[in-house]
Amino acid sequence: MILLVQNQSLDEQINTQFSNGTQWFVDAILAEIPITETVGIPWVLIILILGAGYFTLYYRFINFRAFFTAIKVVRGNYDDLEESGIISVSDSVRTADGDQPDTIRVEGHGEGEVSHFQALTAAVSATVGLGNIAGVAIALSIGGAGATLWMVLAGLLGMSSKFVECTLGVKYREVDSNGTVYGGPMYYLKKGLSEKGLAKLGKFLAVVFAIMCIGGSFGGGNMFQVNQAFKLFEYVTGGETSFLSGNGWVFGLVMAIFVGIVIIGGIKKIAKVTDKVVPVMVVVYILAVLVILGINFSKIPDAFVAIWDGAFSPQGIGGGFVGVLIQGFKRAAFSNEAGIGSSSIAHSAVKTKHPASEGLVALLEPFIDTVLVCTMTALVLIITGQVDTSAEISFEQGVILTATALESGISWFPYVLTVAVILFAFSSMISWSYYGYQSWSFLFGRGKKTEYTYKLLFCVFTVIGAAATLTAVIDFSDAMVFAMLVPNMIGLFLLRKKVAAELSKYKSLIQDKLKKSA
Repeated sequence: MILLVQNQSLDEQINTQFSNGTQWFVDAILAEIPITETVGIPWVLIILILGAGYFTLYYRFINFRAFFTAIKVVRGNYDDLEESGIISVSDSVRTADGDQPDTIRVEGHGEGEVSHFQALTAAVSATVGLGNIAGVAIALSIGGAGATLWMVLAGLLGMSSKFVECTLGVKYREVDSNGTVYGGPMYYLKKGLSEKGLAKLGKFLAVVFAIMCIGGSFGGGNMFQVNQAFKLFEYVTGGETSFLSGNGWVFGLVMAIFVGIVIIGGIKKIAKVTDKVVPVMVVVYILAVLVILGINFSKIPDAFVAIWDGAFSPQGIGGGFVGVLIQGFKRAAFSNEAGIGSSSIAHSAVKTKHPASEGLVALLEPFIDTVLVCTMTALVLIITGQVDTSAEISFEQGVILTATALESGISWFPYVLTVAVILFAFSSMISWSYYGYQSWSFLFGRGKKTEYTYKLLFCVFTVIGAAATLTAVIDFSDAMVFAMLVPNMIGLFLLRKKVAAELSKYKSLIQDKLKKSA
């Protein structure tokens, strides 16, 4: 409950109450292990990176070997592998949309609600977001240009973690009588570990993950997104003189209305929006960035030299090599969410009979998110001279710094970025609402009352997020998202052989297909 304080605006009151209520949790999750006198590494980040490295080795560099196969799966080259077997159609059961679940399976080549491409865009919409804009600027302001290299490395390693969790998400998902899919770490932790005789551990980890995912959906998937969108909108409409200055809750209310309209429809409605919005927003942002890179084409080689040199012999306040490495890994982890487990919830809804097929599709996410988009953002910041390690920028300045970099090329580009950022925020929020609701339904049941209770709370946090200061929001977001990885990574490690078996099975099907077509 927000207590009214005289002479404080509604935004100020919301921020005070929110900060006081979450600080203890933030301190526990983001606690750092000292590396040097000035630099520490969050303990959760160690788990994330070591886990991603282990999976890369265990699956023999699946992130590189299966890259082009993954693209072929998205394009539908192997859809005929789903068509084996006879599927009967029942007249007695229909979904809320009037579809028969068995008909959905026929049309989509397997149980599920969305196509490979829609599942990918729904998940990418939650990861390709403001972390790619503000997060990169923050990492570079602390660690310099060299942080870019470590972001890319973390993204490449993260592709392996994403493959594992999304394969498991499909393997252990549940499909109810209406054809609605329920999946994600909650289900593969509970069911997968039960198969290994660890039922109590699995159920405990599933509950912990679900609680953290709900918090993550309110924090990083909602409040952080709308907060950054508001900050940039306020900047391009006059900054402190903007008509919305000090009234972020108004912006949040408008966003909450639009988000509410979409999320009521579930994953099918979300996928129909994201498979249109995501390509548009990514293209808009990338075109803007490419124009700046084109204008400054001659500076690009020097930028890559600065990234390489800075990665191994950095200067500034980042704490040397270790500090730069940590900043790159931390922002990449928050950006692509590999190992967190969240994306597997969206991928679980895919129409397929073969879990490994979606695991392969999912490994493209960190590549798109971190290797491509984050690198392009970093290049723009470097070549336009926006990287200054003499003073760490505040979180509020992160997205504005990128806007300034774009403005240096063409004066009206900040307005283009504003549109892109609002689309980034909107798409991330609707996807994260699905993640949060899946966890909510796991804990509290699948009835309409529990569904609408969660979705109402999600919209309330949208208003709070726009009003709170970003420092409080980002700390809470980091803490919640990183907390999800602990139960998830335990499950991924214990179930790694299940994934290997699914991969072997799917590869055999592809090889048989190639032999027949030869």
